Amino acid sequence: MTIGAVVFDIGNVLIEWQPERHYDAVIGRARREALFAEVDLHTMNDAIDRGGDFRETVMACADRHPDWADEIRLWHDSWLRLAGPAIPQSVAALRGLRDAGVPVFALSNFGVGTFAVAEPEYPFLAEFDRRYISGHMGMAKPDHDIYAALEEDCGVPPGQLLFTDDRADNIAVAAARGWQTHLFEGPEGWLARLRAEGLLTAAA
Repeated sequence: MTIGAVVFDIGNVLIEWQPERHYDAVIGRARREALFAEVDLHTMNDAIDRGGDFRETVMACADRHPDWADEIRLWHDSWLRLAGPAIPQSVAALRGLRDAGVPVFALSNFGVGTFAVAEPEYPFLAEFDRRYISGHMGMAKPDHDIYAALEEDCGVPPGQLLFTDDRADNIAVAAARGWQTHLFEGPEGWLARLRAEGLLTAAA
């Protein structure tokens, strides 16, 4: 089927998202494992991704867990060290698609505040034709509502959307809605898929 637009997730597709790695470097693996076992930081981050205030959400979590308060505040104060670096081959794919005239969209779980921090650091985030950012929309993957909102807004039939994401649950919902999908397990596979679809040349 013809592809009318390519839809990128951002975390772990265009920008590495490995908070545990940064915490390991700062407080050591054993202490990080204890922290993450006691405090569900990823659920805290999900609240941010769904529109919660970045600073207030993190600081409230720190207040609820005084034994870990300093470590929890790192999620806010060192956020750019949690999110990065960019994945250069994926950025090149994004730009190659644009150069080829293929519409490119972002569909990402990302907070309002965290996205505002990321944009100056990663200029390619401004290069999408359309951006569907969960924090601004008040909904997040893998809820069907955010996929439906993209479909309604973009005007591209679901069967003509090619979506890549690193999470199988997010991919499963898109596939159930009739989207074409690619589970992102590394940029090489994604580039190969885009070339196989005729969207990128071998040189690109």
